[in-house]
Amino acid sequence: MVHIATVHWRSDRWIDVQRRYLNRNVDEPYRVYAWLDQELRRHAHEFFYATDVPLERHELKLTVLGDLVAYAADPEEVIIFIDGDAFPVAPIMPFLRSKLERYPLVAVRRDENNGDRQPHPSFCATTARFWRQLPGDWRRGHTWTNPQGKEVTDVGGNLLGLLEHAGIEWYPMLRTNKINPHPLQFGIYDDLVYHHGGGFRLTAGGRLWRATVEDRLNATLRGRLAARLPREGRAGRARRIVDPVRRYRRRLGRELARVNEQVFELIQRDEGFYLQLIEPDRGGELTMIKAPVLLEDTRNLN
Repeated sequence: MVHIATVHWRSDRWIDVQRRYLNRNVDEPYRVYAWLDQELRRHAHEFFYATDVPLERHELKLTVLGDLVAYAADPEEVIIFIDGDAFPVAPIMPFLRSKLERYPLVAVRRDENNGDRQPHPSFCATTARFWRQLPGDWRRGHTWTNPQGKEVTDVGGNLLGLLEHAGIEWYPMLRTNKINPHPLQFGIYDDLVYHHGGGFRLTAGGRLWRATVEDRLNATLRGRLAARLPREGRAGRARRIVDPVRRYRRRLGRELARVNEQVFELIQRDEGFYLQLIEPDRGGELTMIKAPVLLEDTRNLN
């Protein structure tokens, strides 16, 4: 039995899409365990197990689900973590069986997100035994140094720290797009897994834009003013209004959301959409889409 843990948040739009691709590309018996929003509880019966207990942090939901699955599964059974807006686009189990014979953990690593080093939960596979022994932890906390020399952390940071501390080598699934409508969104990994990115929330496209503009915006008059204001209370609300980094992120997120909708609409009507991303001679709509990475006009932000 294969045990699959996923999170669907705010919207049910990806549930049917993900199930369709899992049915097609997981050729072994499997069970799906889902963490849903309370607004999505009507879909609970569509999963082997589902909970809508309110937890704010995505990484905590994943960690708790992982523990639940690991103790429900036999020790050598495979656990797959997969984001709600991700799914396998080709038969995945032969690849996982082969890799897990050599590595205890296989996961997406998003080098393209300003040099991220940690296993990413958009797709990760291991065994119940290994998750329990480590023990697995998707929370942020453990840091690494980014290309700009800053210490950063993100979801999966603690998992990276546990692996490094134990000297355990893991297999990174890397982006293999030949066509890139956006350098982080709409990713194909090892030609096997698609991750939409930003499928449930407004996103500015990871940390790509920060490396270019964050320091410059923080140095403006608005940026210096925002830095002096507390984060909570009425002054915190004022800080959020004037903060040029937040304003930049939200505006870029709105522009990127329009492209996200275009690609989602294509996914719904073309089950072979992903081939446009890995076969450059195929052509198609994705070859003509260019999602914004940076804003061209920032005059009103600073």
